[in-house]
Amino acid sequence: MKRFYALFIILLISHLSNAATSVRADTIKKTNGKNYYTSGGLEPEYPGGPGAFDKYISKHLYYPGAARLMCINGKVYVSFVIEKDGKVTNVTALNCIGAGCESEAVKVVQKSKCWKPGAQNGRPVSVNYVVPINFTMQEEKVYMETLAASDYGFVFNIKGKLYTIDEAEDILGKTFLPEKWFSCI
Repeated sequence: MKRFYALFIILLISHLSNAATSVRADTIKKTNGKNYYTSGGLEPEYPGGPGAFDKYISKHLYYPGAARLMCINGKVYVSFVIEKDGKVTNVTALNCIGAGCESEAVKVVQKSKCWKPGAQNGRPVSVNYVVPINFTMQEEKVYMETLAASDYGFVFNIKGKLYTIDEAEDILGKTFLPEKWFSCI
């Protein structure tokens, strides 16, 4: 089990170091009557720089149990605002990969330290940011026996019809590839 977690952390760090750049538009975004700068000027910075943010994410991101059981892999894009005082607000997942990954990605960004705020013309400004949070597992197959032994109570939606684990096993077999059958509603 320790080997699994060590492998997971190594994979997560490597994916984050390649993917933790911000995705930004070249405009001022107006939300709830507030202006959020999305480009130009001095960029906000996590204390210690991008590498420190990657380390923070890899250290504090919990891979949800149901997602581990179902071998869910993917990127959750998280949008947030770095306010003039450096606080992180308006944290939202922009996509869904399922099994609680979105809420975990949002939670880990919400709990991050205050950032050094962005600046426009020498003045602090609120800046909208989007970062990918990667969930990656080595395991490729999902085992029905493992799902049945868990306390999650899985129900399968196959072609619009709901099935218990036993019924789904008759359709999918004792193992299956998750990317073929799982999708987020």
